Amino acid sequence: MTLIYQYPPLEAGILIKRYKRFLADIELESGEIITAHCANTGPMIGLHDPGSLVQVSRSNNPKRKLPYTWEMISVNRETKPTWVGVNTAMPNRIIKLALEQKLLPELVGRYDTIRTEVTCGREKKSRIDFLLSNRDTSIYLEVKSATWAEGNTALFPDTVTTRGQKHLRELMGVLGSTKAGILYFINRGDCDRFAPGDRRDPVYGELLREAIAKGVEVFPYRFEITPQGIYFRGLAEFLSRQPPNDVI
Repeated sequence: MTLIYQYPPLEAGILIKRYKRFLADIELESGEIITAHCANTGPMIGLHDPGSLVQVSRSNNPKRKLPYTWEMISVNRETKPTWVGVNTAMPNRIIKLALEQKLLPELVGRYDTIRTEVTCGREKKSRIDFLLSNRDTSIYLEVKSATWAEGNTALFPDTVTTRGQKHLRELMGVLGSTKAGILYFINRGDCDRFAPGDRRDPVYGELLREAIAKGVEVFPYRFEITPQGIYFRGLAEFLSRQPPNDVI
């Protein structure tokens, strides 16, 4: 494994409850009960059970209403404890570091410059996370964080995502003049396979398969999340459909 990002000192605690999508009450090891910002606004399947171990970061920015940010949660404590990243601001930051360090084998040699938040689409009203380019070609790259898992299969999305559907259509739309890819950031170290979450958003699954057929590349990358840092673990096996034996 390759260390990409080292966390500043985090504080451990126990999750009391997550509520109003953006908030989580947590009891720190000191006994203090704090309210932390939850950057993940999705359903967070299996990732908000009261009593779970969590890690939070603290900001010294006096302008922040909530100084604490919920960074990760420990799951599967009875079998194989695994940290899962829940701060949705992290994947793009980590991928930018990985691109700068030329750590993603399938993309190495295909770009000299990295641009972020690039406008895309006919009316230039949408944004794609990265545009990688060199003298010969360029590739639009969208990043999605996958935290939902069934067995050893990471799944995305975990709810209907019209925004995600739109991104797939936009990636298909740029093909011809340039290349396009979607990168799934597997935000947990216990999954070595990836599949679209068809049962949560069947439209997204069909669009992804259509995009692949038209030439959009898929990069499901594995990451190990720890309170010390985030490690790159390489490419996961890609499954074009959610396995039928997975249950919600």
